[in-house]
Amino acid sequence: MNRQAQAAVMFLLGAALLHAGTTGLYLRYVKAGLQPLLLASGVVLIAAAAATAWYERRAAKAAGAAEPATAEAQAHSHPEPRISWLLLLPLLSLILVAPPALGSYSALRAGTALQKPYGYGRLPGANPAPLSVVDYASRAAYDHGRSLHGRPVRVTGFLALDHSGAPYLVRMALNCCAADAQPVKIALTGTLPPVLRPDAWLEVTGTYTPKLTHDPVNNGPIPYLKVTSARPVPTPHDPYDETWNN
Repeated sequence: MNRQAQAAVMFLLGAALLHAGTTGLYLRYVKAGLQPLLLASGVVLIAAAAATAWYERRAAKAAGAAEPATAEAQAHSHPEPRISWLLLLPLLSLILVAPPALGSYSALRAGTALQKPYGYGRLPGANPAPLSVVDYASRAAYDHGRSLHGRPVRVTGFLALDHSGAPYLVRMALNCCAADAQPVKIALTGTLPPVLRPDAWLEVTGTYTPKLTHDPVNNGPIPYLKVTSARPVPTPHDPYDETWNN
C-alpha cells in the first residue's frame, strides 16, 4: 500500500471516529467519558492524512523532471498487493454496522462485578427514588438496605433469565470499553409482568428486601428487589452503567 493509499485509510479511519463520536455510536464501544479523546483522535488522523497527501503531491511534481532511466525503473517496479485494501473492511463495518450492546447472553456467562463502595450518598429526593442498578445493588448487599428502608425506588435495566427462568435486572458496567464490560445483577421478586422476554428493558419500581442470593459463576452477592410495578422502556441512549468507578 503506497503513501496515497495510506492517507486514504487514515482519512477514512478519522472520519469513522468522528462519525462514531458525534452520533453516539461510540457508546457501543467505550464509556461516555472517552468521547473527547475519540474526537481528538479523529481530528489528528484526518490532519495526518491531509499532510501525507500534500507531501506526496509535492513529491510527485518534483519527480516530473526525473531522468528516463528512473521512469523505466518505476515501470518495472512491483505494484503493491491489492489485498491490503481489505483493511478498509473494518472501517466500513464501523460506519455501516452498529453492533448491539451486550445483553443477557453475556450477563449470564459472567459473574456479577458488584463491589463494596467507599461510601453511600443520600438518596435522591424524588419518590420513588431513581437509582442505578449498581447503586441499588451495593446499598442492598453491602449496607444491608439501611438507606433504603421505607423508600420505594425506581431502577432501569435489561432482563436476563437463568436456566430455571429466574429473572434478573442487569446493567453492564464498563471500566473502559465494551471488551471489559461486566454485569451487575439484581434478582427480582414480587409483581412481575406475565411474560418476561430476555434483553427487554424494564423500568421497575419496588422496595428493598433483605433476601440475597449468590451468583453461580463467581459466588458474588446478588440482592433482591421486591417489585411493585414494572413497565417496558426503550433501550437507553447509553446502555451501559455510567456510575461504575465514578
